[in-house]
Formats: sequence, C-alpha cells, structure tokens
Amino acid sequence: MWMVVGLGNPGAKYLMNRHNVGFMALDNFTAGVGDLPSREERKSVTCRFRMDEEEVLFVKPQTFMNKSGEAVRDLMQFYKIELPRLIVVHDEIEIPFGALRLVQNRGPGGHNGLKSINETLGSQDYLRIRIGVGRPPHPKMDVADWVLQNFSPDEAGRLTPILNAAGDAVETLIFDGYEKAASQFNRNFLEVNTTQEPK
Repeated sequence: MWMVVGLGNPGAKYLMNRHNVGFMALDNFTAGVGDLPSREERKSVTCRFRMDEEEVLFVKPQTFMNKSGEAVRDLMQFYKIELPRLIVVHDEIEIPFGALRLVQNRGPGGHNGLKSINETLGSQDYLRIRIGVGRPPHPKMDVADWVLQNFSPDEAGRLTPILNAAGDAVETLIFDGYEKAASQFNRNFLEVNTTQEPK
C-alpha cells in the first residue's frame, strides 16, 4: 500500500489558505475520479482505493499542521506502510506560485508539518511533492501570516492546472518512480508557451 499525505489544517476557516494546498490537491484528485468515499480514523480523514494494481491511502491529518507527524505515524504503523511508500504533498514558499518540485530525503526548511513528520518518524527519507505558493510580497511580512492567508482571487482562479499536475505526479511516482516523475513535473505549470509554429 502507498500512503499519500496532504498537509493542511482542519476546519472551514483554513479551507482556502495557502497552507492547505496539500488538502486541496488530494480533494481535487478524488473529485476527478468520482468523489471517492472518505472516513475518519486515527486523527485523520482517509480515502482508501485501488489505482490499477496498487492500493493507495489518501490522508488528510486532522491534528493541525504542527502535529501532522502523530497522524502519519499512527496510520503508517496501523497499515504497515514502509517509508519508501510515503508521499507528502505540501505548500512551499521557496518556489513560485504555479511550480512543482519533487524531492526525496530533504530537510523540512521552515515547514512545521514536515518538521513534525520528520521528528515523529525519525527520518526525512520519503517522497515529497512541493507546491509553490511563493514568498510574502513584502520582506517584513511574517511567513506564517502569508501561508495562513487565503489564495488571492487571481491565484484561486489558476489553481486547477497546478492541482491536476500534483495528482498526475502522485500517479507517476507510484508507477514510474522518482527519477521519471521529477524529470516530468519539476517545472512551472502556469508558463505560457509563446512559440509559434512556422507558417
């Protein structure tokens, strides 16, 4: 079984926060395949389904971001999921809005959800899909305030291709491995190709 964890905070007031784009990516994927049923278990909302021959568990921890590791550890132990089969999808301020970066065995930076997972599991050697939300527009703005703000209306209107790409990246990681997935998805999905075909 694979476990795909989207990071975010539970509750309606956080729904469209930049910090919740991990939740959004999982919700977008499940809606695209027909609103798969979910359940509450072990401090999380989960959705278990088959993707071709692979069994997959989608997880949205309900512990709040800075205790995400508790939910991740409990589910990994319960379902006997090995660390190489853990994928974490999360917001990333160090890359621009619209971009994805796939990484493995990397430090958490300043991300409290990743810090919690690393500390609880005692390892950072798992797969991650980083969804760019960009840095605050003003240097003096607190990063926590920035990620706990909602996406702007303009950003919200352009999220779909980014979330679709994150879902495709999950599938590619599972079936084709990290190297192929990284080469395919480490890019900006809002770039416009202005090259014209020769007449």
